[in-house]
Amino acid sequence: MRVALGVLFLSHGINKLQMGLDNVSGWFSGLGLPGFMAYVITGIELIGGVLLIVGLFTRYVSILFIAVLIGAVVTAKLPAGLLGNGQSAGYELDIAFILIALYLAVAGQTGLSLDRALFHRGGRS
Repeated sequence: MRVALGVLFLSHGINKLQMGLDNVSGWFSGLGLPGFMAYVITGIELIGGVLLIVGLFTRYVSILFIAVLIGAVVTAKLPAGLLGNGQSAGYELDIAFILIALYLAVAGQTGLSLDRALFHRGGRS
């Protein structure tokens, strides 16, 4: 789950880079958000995605992802409804991603990860 969520967020960050951060900034501004948040969110997606893939700072990255996802639902997806409205996506996948990130935030060090290799001090993590 950790690696899959990391790959998905990394992909979203790469997609924003390919769209052009100025375009994404304009889209964010159109949603009523400060344009600079496009750069912040893209950075979180790119760096956070890589960190989740390798399993470093899993809890903290997962909490950041939860905040980003809640922000996406509230600012962009809520009006379209759970499944979307034919013109824009709904927030059903965001809910699934929030639940995965919540699990990772609670579980912390999981399986093969840098978190476990670097910070495991014996006992149950």
